[in-house]
Amino acid sequence: MAVPLLDLKRQYKDFQAEVEKELVEVARSGYYIGGPKLIGFEESAAEYCQCKHAFGVSSGTDALLVSLMALGVSAGDEVITTTFSFFATIGVIARLGAKPVLCDIDPDTFNIDPAAIEAQISAKTKAIIVVHLYGQCAEMDAIMAIAAKHKIAVVEDAAQSIGAEYKGKRAGSFGEFGCYSFFPSKNLGAFGDGGLVTTNDDALAQKIRLLRNHGMEPKYYHKLVGGNFRMDAIQAAILSIKLKYLDNWSAGRAENAAHYAKLFTEAGLTEKVKLPVARESRHIYNQFTILVEQRDELFKALQEKKIGCDMYYPVSFHEQECFAYLGYKQGDFPVAESVEKRCISLPIFTELTEGELVEVVEAIKDFYA
Repeated sequence: MAVPLLDLKRQYKDFQAEVEKELVEVARSGYYIGGPKLIGFEESAAEYCQCKHAFGVSSGTDALLVSLMALGVSAGDEVITTTFSFFATIGVIARLGAKPVLCDIDPDTFNIDPAAIEAQISAKTKAIIVVHLYGQCAEMDAIMAIAAKHKIAVVEDAAQSIGAEYKGKRAGSFGEFGCYSFFPSKNLGAFGDGGLVTTNDDALAQKIRLLRNHGMEPKYYHKLVGGNFRMDAIQAAILSIKLKYLDNWSAGRAENAAHYAKLFTEAGLTEKVKLPVARESRHIYNQFTILVEQRDELFKALQEKKIGCDMYYPVSFHEQECFAYLGYKQGDFPVAESVEKRCISLPIFTELTEGELVEVVEAIKDFYA
């Protein structure tokens, strides 16, 4: 049988009546940007993320961008981050004229290796962007200790990890800012683009409040040069409804991950397939990413059988053409370079059936037979 990588239509049945009622209400309200729906969502999101302040913004990318703007990142500054993530993580650094300084990754979680960070700190370092990749938090104790020692701000890219936890504390609540994406494929997805910025710092909260609306307060009086990073009321209304289901959906993904582990073990594939490593944190499995040999050939074989899969990510930042000017070369980040050649992500969404999980594992077993 065909197995999709993601099927949002199945999820929609959970909340269809609620959201369609809410869409009509927003349409009739006249509040299409900001307004009570946004305020309500921000209050719920702040509580969920264990943060004092939360601000709905236009996308996860803009959440990162406005956070760096609030920290004053500009030309001549350096920002340390991982070489292995979605492009937005590094793109926002370059857009502000700052220099991305890259680090290798942990071979088990694929998150930034804390041991690599401190060696990259210089007098120009303005911030560290930590990515909580695939739904699992990075090693935040070590990272926050390094940041505190050198008095450097931390921005958490939690685009894939809303609700993930490290030692009982939620992703996005450790650093100066937490940044989230509500792209439709995320565990908490909007009906279009959307994002969130969280912080526990009152002064930084006021900067985000201004920057997301052209630095304007009051109307037509601009204290800062900001941008149009606002969230639509419709997206806020939809996200408020979906937030109530999020823990159940994330738990369903974790159950599917555990079932995959059982099936791969029973199929005798654990020598061929390296399964995701979940540390002591709460992993929400935005992606279920395995490491395999003959990845490209397996990818093609799964596609031929209509088994949904993807590569997150086949090219690390230091190998991207647009960042050739940074001067990195092959071999500089050996763990990331190994992972990018072997990683493949499988269907993990909550509504998968047991038969579909079996189908995925059997297809992989057939390939290696």
